[in-house]
Amino acid sequence: MNKIIVYDHEDFRGLRKEFVSDVPDLRSVDFGDCISSLKVIGQPWIAFPDPNYKGVPAMYEEGEHKCLTLNNQISSLELVTEDLENPQITLYEHPNYEGASKVITEETNLTYGYFNNKASSHIVQKGAWLLYENPNRKGWLYVAREGTKNPNYGPLFNFHDKCSYVYPLKGGRPSITAKILWDLKKIESEREVVLDEITGINNTDFEQIFTSNNSRVYELATKHSFRFIAPTFQIDEKFSLNIDPTTTITVEKEKPDSSITTDKIEVTVPVKIPPHSELTVQVIKKVVTASAPVEMNITRNKKTKTEIGEYRSMSGRHVSTKYTMKPTSAKKKTSSQ
Repeated sequence: MNKIIVYDHEDFRGLRKEFVSDVPDLRSVDFGDCISSLKVIGQPWIAFPDPNYKGVPAMYEEGEHKCLTLNNQISSLELVTEDLENPQITLYEHPNYEGASKVITEETNLTYGYFNNKASSHIVQKGAWLLYENPNRKGWLYVAREGTKNPNYGPLFNFHDKCSYVYPLKGGRPSITAKILWDLKKIESEREVVLDEITGINNTDFEQIFTSNNSRVYELATKHSFRFIAPTFQIDEKFSLNIDPTTTITVEKEKPDSSITTDKIEVTVPVKIPPHSELTVQVIKKVVTASAPVEMNITRNKKTKTEIGEYRSMSGRHVSTKYTMKPTSAKKKTSSQ
């Protein structure tokens, strides 16, 4: 949910109010000209010093803002509802979208190029943009919204040939749910590996103790990995992938796309060996490599997109035992006198 929480003191202290939609006049809700800190969840908000969204605004993206440039001056609030993914704006050298043009799709310091202080009109193709008078997001600013055009910076804004920095507003963190489609699971390979081998020999005429314990515990590892299949957009947030009721892995950008979990498994073994016998116990694990598609629902600003990924595992959690019994040398015979 998109929400803004405002406080009448810095550091999120004092009286507070929460809003989920535009507020044209904060005095109508007894909170005008008193906001000193705020928290934003989801989409950005625009704060204005005058009612009805007028005056030079300040922008607040998702996060905690413990002190404000418009301290005790905010009179109206507006929620940015545009889709902020894949932003694009075109700047034009002359009014009425004429002359040289520059297409921008990311935060740009125009002083580093050839279009500094040259723009006189623009068209916003996607997103919401802030156009600043000075580099590093300083000075007077203009808010340009998706689908809007400004044919001339001069008459109303006195912004002709003054734009030096362009910044696209960023949306809040998405909500991501991921589900493994186990019905479509594929077994890629299977192989058996001897995990342990225990041999005991009893050359006596009596049953002997093979082991003092009737079981052994083994620690087994499972390697999990995840990858996107032809993603349509970049996902910067971490999310959880539930493998089974007791196993969850976290997928996170710029971290290894694989993880290892361990399980302890107890295996029963014989306690005694019959007379004149050799007993061998092999503990065998079956290593299975499998894959399954993962359906991901990514929700941001009330819009949900579906991406498909792939979960792979290499597991040795299936353990069995194999017993081999064979006679030892025959008992030595004795003759009577």
